[in-house]
Amino acid sequence: MPLRVAYLINQYPKVSHSFIRREILALEQQGVEVQRFALRGWDDELVDPADVAERARTRYVLQRGMGSLLWAVARQAFIAPLSFVRALRLAMVLAVRSDKSLPYHLIYLAEACVLMHWLKGGAAADHVHAHFGTNPAEVTALLHALGGPPFSFTVHGPEEFDKPEAIALAEKIRRSAFVVAISSYGRSQLYRWSRSQDWGRIKVVHCGLEAGFHSGLLPPITEAPRLVCVGRLCEQKGQLLLVRAAQLIVREGIPIQLVLAGDGEMRSEIEVLVAELGLTGHVRITGWIDAASVRNEILAARALVLPSFAEGLPVVLMEAMALARPVLSTYVAGIPELVRSGEIGWLFPAGDVDSLAQAMRECLAAQPAELDKMGAIGRQRVIERHSVDTEAAKLLVHFRAAEQKQAVQA
Repeated sequence: MPLRVAYLINQYPKVSHSFIRREILALEQQGVEVQRFALRGWDDELVDPADVAERARTRYVLQRGMGSLLWAVARQAFIAPLSFVRALRLAMVLAVRSDKSLPYHLIYLAEACVLMHWLKGGAAADHVHAHFGTNPAEVTALLHALGGPPFSFTVHGPEEFDKPEAIALAEKIRRSAFVVAISSYGRSQLYRWSRSQDWGRIKVVHCGLEAGFHSGLLPPITEAPRLVCVGRLCEQKGQLLLVRAAQLIVREGIPIQLVLAGDGEMRSEIEVLVAELGLTGHVRITGWIDAASVRNEILAARALVLPSFAEGLPVVLMEAMALARPVLSTYVAGIPELVRSGEIGWLFPAGDVDSLAQAMRECLAAQPAELDKMGAIGRQRVIERHSVDTEAAKLLVHFRAAEQKQAVQA
């Protein structure tokens, strides 16, 4: 009988979460039956056909509104009162130091009750896995307390590391079958915020790319002075600093074209700054674009630049390297584990506009042959470290170990 795993994500599918879709599809290729559950996302605008297909396969906990949640709570309390009280106590424990009030945690308990009903009513699962250590991990912990399957979750950062005590990260780790970090840096932060006796639960599984993403011939690096930044337009990605660095370069008379591929809450602020600095002819914002368009923007650039202030390990760096493009990024979190400065691209201190501008100058001044060499080295490194099939196989080992442990304890 194939292993049955239920995935829970806060919002799915989502433009910036293609790595979750890749992981799910890779597990299915290895014989795992994966059910997709999400709290929200059923009516979001989607630009990628693959995301549209995933939405059709996903069940949404909040889609039927508050009445459905209340009915699920009443039903679960009646059917299994002892386990319901146990889960209610856990919700209260998780609320003690939380940055969210108790009603939020009671809603998470209600969401767990909906999932419990689904899992008992034909959507059976041997294991539940959540992405992100925030509320999805809490819902899975509450689901387990209700009598649901063993659970695990992947921690990406930086949000979980910004407020580990407020999200009761240590308690979630203690109750889990295992926890996934996406880098050694991420593992160290989980070690930092958990009991040493729970360190054995913490595993490293990288985010991965499918072979089709980087297969085939790739065009040589352009001579055009174009750099691309791919990501949500938000404070932590550092696009405001990037625009200021571009201004320094333009002042020196160095040609530059900067493409910001993405959208987000800071778009209007970035647009205002671009206009104030007189960079309208040098900076282009694409808005949300599909995966094929992201690929085309990366291939049309000399390099990808990502001046992040906080990260986990950005998938877009892996994508650019897989497409044989150098990368410019910061000495933040797991990035230095992947990017070797001077060999694959340029690393610089986060928040340092002068160092960022200098890296951009060097990239723009480099001969295409030099950049091609960097790109080739980076491509080989990311293929070796971030194959989605290899990483999914690692995850499957942990799922099966959790299943076997549960069978022994039963």
